Amino acid sequence: MQDIGLQMIGNRMSGEGSKTFRAWAPAQQEWLPQEFREATGGETDAAVLLAAKAFNVYKKTTAAERAVFLRAIAASLEALGDVLLQTASAETGLPLPRLQGERERTCNQLRLFAGVIEEGSWVNARIDRGTPDVRQMQIPLGPVAVFGASNFPLAFSVAGGDTAAALAAGCPVVCKAHPAHPHTSHLAATAILKAAQETHMPEGVFSLLQGATIETGQALARHPQLRAIAFTGSFAGGKALFETASSRPVPIPVYAEMGSVNPVFVLPGVLQENGEALAAQYLQSLTQGVGQFCTNPGVLITAGNADSFKAALQRGTDTLSPGCMLTPGILSAYQKGLLHLHTLGARALAKAPEAPGKAAAVLLQADLQQVMDNPGMLHEVFGPAGLIVSTGNVEEMYAFAEQLEGQLTATIHGTPADLEANADLIDILREKAGRLLVNGFPTGVAVNHAMVHGGPWPATTPAAGTSVGTGAIYRFTRPVCFQDFPEGLLPEQLRNENPHNIWRLANGQWTHDALT
Repeated sequence: MQDIGLQMIGNRMSGEGSKTFRAWAPAQQEWLPQEFREATGGETDAAVLLAAKAFNVYKKTTAAERAVFLRAIAASLEALGDVLLQTASAETGLPLPRLQGERERTCNQLRLFAGVIEEGSWVNARIDRGTPDVRQMQIPLGPVAVFGASNFPLAFSVAGGDTAAALAAGCPVVCKAHPAHPHTSHLAATAILKAAQETHMPEGVFSLLQGATIETGQALARHPQLRAIAFTGSFAGGKALFETASSRPVPIPVYAEMGSVNPVFVLPGVLQENGEALAAQYLQSLTQGVGQFCTNPGVLITAGNADSFKAALQRGTDTLSPGCMLTPGILSAYQKGLLHLHTLGARALAKAPEAPGKAAAVLLQADLQQVMDNPGMLHEVFGPAGLIVSTGNVEEMYAFAEQLEGQLTATIHGTPADLEANADLIDILREKAGRLLVNGFPTGVAVNHAMVHGGPWPATTPAAGTSVGTGAIYRFTRPVCFQDFPEGLLPEQLRNENPHNIWRLANGQWTHDALT
């Protein structure tokens, strides 16, 4: 057990550093005994250099070989059994059923990407035969850094979607574990390394670095051999990495998912017809996971008289129980965020019963002019806090929508007549968010081919990507063009015979046929 707290640099355990940290047990409200060492600059450098060396081999692996690797990771994670779930529960306070579902999602992500690269059309092959003969496809960027998220110890962490997408693309990964669940991260990393060895991947295709301070992350962002960063977390953390990576002599992309308030617009018709049920659904979404979701619906906007709806929210909030947040720091930030909203003029609407060391759900309210005068009211408060914004009519609701910053999601609730009469609201919100919902709630992000989990700044950087769904693979690739190449020197995906039978855009027509 003594090796648990060390860095995992390829197949080698390393413990150069003297600084240590421990994880918090939210349910017990105490620090766990296992100490983890902070990665040193030398260890960070070693991990990236090993990844760069591995890239020279890994980029040449076939899609079939990488698919076997990804499926082996999923099987290795499942083989960890209850130990993985119990460790994650101890470090996060999340219940075992939630973590069982998250492990399933994590393994499904890996297998989904395996299927995508095995089929092969994702390389977006384009061929124009003429003078000159030009052929294009996506190729991997190189070594990338993945930063684990606090709120999803499996699905958005060491073996989560970012790692799956990068490995699928052909990029080695140096993962910076989140300090909220270091032991869980270590276990997941052992599963990846076991799979890498079983499938004969090059050493350095994956490494794990631990740390509770910002130094390791900043060292990764500055490293000249790193080619991209994937981050899920706070706006401050994502922006800091973005600024460091942008100021390098050779800048690199930072794909930072930094959260949002995920506004929910409730149109007048549905408010009158279904306000009671809508209030219950909103509270369920708002407090799911103690509100610790980046898609938490933190702002809800009504138009016209919403007194009965607010009364239903008050009654529902009274029945809610407080919950454990992931870390003391997250709980403190939640409390500070609520205080900041009060100082900006937000008024109390409802508050759930409190308990020491736990987060109680809080609903605040403000009118349109208050919010327009104080844009800081629309900054994310990570936790079970909702701001109810009252507008006098749908025209004012439109004005609110126009001044929104970028969001991960935006939701509209309305009757069929509401929606038909307010199609322009959808048009406004399309420019503000990466995912639009009608008559639903944004918590719960499906993993499939069509999902977009991203949005305009400051929700993510850049807005052109997604961190969930198979489109996430393109964050770790770039297009390259081959002009007037002999057939034998072309990648297989661009050769005339199309040996893998993939879909290609050939002379402007999509086809999976061979070219004659």
